[in-house]
Amino acid sequence: MNITLIRSARTLLPAALAALTLGAPMAAQAQAQAQAGPHNYPTSDRVFFVEACAAQHPGTRFEMISKCSCVLDKIAAEVPFNEFETMSTATNAFSIGGERGNYIRDVEMLTDEIKRFKEVQAAAKKGCFINVEAK
Repeated sequence: MNITLIRSARTLLPAALAALTLGAPMAAQAQAQAQAGPHNYPTSDRVFFVEACAAQHPGTRFEMISKCSCVLDKIAAEVPFNEFETMSTATNAFSIGGERGNYIRDVEMLTDEIKRFKEVQAAAKKGCFINVEAK
């Protein structure tokens, strides 16, 4: 066997192993992002949404955590986080009474966002088998 070839293999092998070792976490992260869908929401916001959803609907805790997680996954597949944040905030602020609430209720763009959010949320709940009362 050629001595030069053996020396080259000895110097290249550690570099190749290092590249593979460093590339594995990047590949795992890319795979996790692909599985998360097109829009990735911060974990804390996911937890707040799921907890609030589970508290609002009757059922066992495990069942509602599963169903509400499904709802948020469906919303996240359709709506980027920055839009979700705007729509969710406007929807929650809509219920504020008095003059401060009028500001939200009087802005057409926000009322459109609220309407869209309620439609997206209702479709997601229906798809995740959460009973949505007809209004």
